[in-house]
Amino acid sequence: MSQTQKIRIKKYSGELVPFKPESLKHSLRRSGASTDQVQQVYAAIQDELYEGISTRELYQLAFNQLKECRNSFAARYSLKKALRDLGPEGYPFEKWISRLLTFYSFQAITSQTVQGSAVTHEIDVVAVKGGRMLAIECKFRNDVDAKISVTTPMYILSRVKDISNGNSYEFFGKERTFTEGWLVTNAYLTSDSISFSKHYGLNLLGWDYPSHNSIKLLVDNTKLYPITCLTSLSEQHKKKLLEKDCIVVGDLTKNPKLLSGIGIAKKQQQAAITEAQELIQYKGNDTEASIE
Repeated sequence: MSQTQKIRIKKYSGELVPFKPESLKHSLRRSGASTDQVQQVYAAIQDELYEGISTRELYQLAFNQLKECRNSFAARYSLKKALRDLGPEGYPFEKWISRLLTFYSFQAITSQTVQGSAVTHEIDVVAVKGGRMLAIECKFRNDVDAKISVTTPMYILSRVKDISNGNSYEFFGKERTFTEGWLVTNAYLTSDSISFSKHYGLNLLGWDYPSHNSIKLLVDNTKLYPITCLTSLSEQHKKKLLEKDCIVVGDLTKNPKLLSGIGIAKKQQQAAITEAQELIQYKGNDTEASIE
C-alpha cells in the first residue's frame, strides 16, 4: 500500500476516513477530462495530500487543477456545489426542477397555492403530462452533507393526501386531480426516508437517488447545467443572472445579451459563453437517465 493510500481525510462531520484514490479519479473522469488529464490532475493533487486533509481542501485542489485544464471540466466537477448555490432560499432550485420537467415534456409551474380538504397548501412545483399531475415538494439544502430524514416524507405524504382526496384543480386550462406526490432534493436521503416513501408510493428524486435516475445523472443527460456552475463568472454576476430568470447555461447560449446587461467585460462574456457551450456539447455520459 502506498503512502497516499494510508492517508485519512476529514469529512465535513469531522470523521476521519481512508482516502480512496479510485473514488477521486472517478469524480475527475466524470468532469469530462481525458484519461491522461485525469492522471495529470491526480499527480498534482497527490503531492499536496497530507494526513487529515479536509474534503473541502481536497475538492478545492481538484477544482483548481481541473480549471487549469479547462473551465468546463471544473464547472462539471462543481455541480453539487452549483446546486447548493441556487439559494439561499432555494427558489431558483424550484425553477430549475421546473425546467427539468419541461425537458421531459411536462407542463410545469412553480409556487402554486391550492385548497385541500382540510387546509390550504403551497405546492413548490405542479407538473402535468397526459393524465398525470404531480405535486412536487422541493427540499433545498445548502449544507454539504445534509440528509433528508424520514419526518420530511411523512409530512409531504399528509399534504399529498389532503389535496388528492377527491379534490380537483384547474391547471393549464383543464380541470385535473393530483395523481402523484414527489419529494425532490439536492441533498441525500436517509434509508428510512427511502423505505417509508417506497411503502407509501411517494416518489423521490435526490442528488444520488435513485441510482440510475439521480439528479447528478439527469443533469448530464439533459445538459441543464445550472448557471451557478460557470467558473468564469463571479458569484455576484451569477446572482444577477438568476434574478433575470437565467437558470441554466443554455439560457446564455440562446441569449448572450443577458451578460452585457449585468456589467461584464467583453472578454469575460466570451469566456462564459465558451464554457457554457462546452458544457452543453459534452458527450461523455452514456447514461440514459430520465425523470420518468
